[in-house]
Amino acid sequence: MEWLIRMKNALDYMELKMTETLRIEEVAEVAFVSPFHFQRMFSMLTGFTVADYIRKRRLTLAAQELAVSKVRVLDVALKYGYDSPESFAKAFRKAHGITPSEARKSGVQLKAFPRISFHLSLKGDQDMDYKIVDKPAFTVIGKSIEVTTRDGENLRRIPQFWDECNEDGTSDKLIELASSREWLGICTDMDMKKEQLTYWIGVEGTPETDAQGYETTVVPAASWAVFRSEGALPHAIQGVWQRIFQEWFPGTGYEHTGGPEIELYPPGDTRSEDYVCEVWIPVMKK
Repeated sequence: MEWLIRMKNALDYMELKMTETLRIEEVAEVAFVSPFHFQRMFSMLTGFTVADYIRKRRLTLAAQELAVSKVRVLDVALKYGYDSPESFAKAFRKAHGITPSEARKSGVQLKAFPRISFHLSLKGDQDMDYKIVDKPAFTVIGKSIEVTTRDGENLRRIPQFWDECNEDGTSDKLIELASSREWLGICTDMDMKKEQLTYWIGVEGTPETDAQGYETTVVPAASWAVFRSEGALPHAIQGVWQRIFQEWFPGTGYEHTGGPEIELYPPGDTRSEDYVCEVWIPVMKK
């Protein structure tokens, strides 16, 4: 319940500041969590980044203002954080399908993006087993892409990336280099303000492993909360991710550190109902 109240207070604060400069550090402070943890929680629970939510809410409020008043388009654009009428008009057309000037016409249809609210859901019908693992820094060998999280593009691009690596033989070549027979899907360099991240498909290697032309990176030492997923992909592991952010984080004293997130995939039939893989999240005690 305390977590629910803190998230509600953060939403109230955002709504109050829609016409002012909103600093995520201030919003997170209202929720008594780190900026990264707040943004990651918000994104996983709502399906929107904080920046995307604020953008959609501002364009909704701007449309309502244009429809009922004669205030200049320039003044509305500046009020809701746009530097010029041109940038405002571009964003407005994308959101509403019409120009700001057309929004003034009688009978025109506008799209409203309602304010989000959080509700307490008491489940408790299924235990959520986890373990905390302290793991030293390790080397990853693989292939990476930069992905935007804006409008959920990462949810479309990352599965495509896996298909590409499976089809061109990258996955098979990487597993031959692995120190353990498991593939890793890693979200790293997550920048919530820029709405982008780097996604890796790789394997754990050693500093001495010949990368054979593939990229390498080092995942820093961390304490990891490790969750087991059993069932066909992607449904089973998506359910685990949902429960981690809906149930586990709010119900424990842990917080996301902002480090890489990892999915660990052993060989096997990923379509089988008894396929087992893992989710690793770097955490710290609040």
